[in-house]
Amino acid sequence: MEFSSHSRVWIYQSDRELTALEAQEAQVLLDNFTRSWTAHNNQLLAKAEIRYNRFLILFVDESQAGASGCSIDKSVHFIKQLEQHFGINLFDRFNLAYRDGDVIRSVPRQQFENLIKEAKIKGDTIVFNNLVQTLADLRTKWEVPFNESWHVQLFGSLS
Repeated sequence: MEFSSHSRVWIYQSDRELTALEAQEAQVLLDNFTRSWTAHNNQLLAKAEIRYNRFLILFVDESQAGASGCSIDKSVHFIKQLEQHFGINLFDRFNLAYRDGDVIRSVPRQQFENLIKEAKIKGDTIVFNNLVQTLADLRTKWEVPFNESWHVQLFGSLS
């Protein structure tokens, strides 16, 4: 399935890495959800994927049918069910992810601030911008150096 670069995306970051088995099960559940996801009884052109066993990403190509408030509510309800099922937190916006070599780590805001002060997170450290809203931005603005992300506006004075 080819999705427009303008497709909407929603990124949910887990507070921990899913095991391979959990990620496999979660992908099946996500696939089942996106196949039946509708807005005002119109089937959405939707898909989901899990990246790095940590990020659950929903995509909707709105060129055929747009995601409505009710359909977004359905997805939030579904994601909350996944949280309970896997014992993870997917809605903590102050759980920040970054690359530490080849490893992706996520830490609470205070610990993230401490890592910046300790120069363990620097300007070239890759951070994850889970606020991106389109597939184009996911491709180009999701994994970015700290200095090129929104993080620098909030935490830049600490470095």
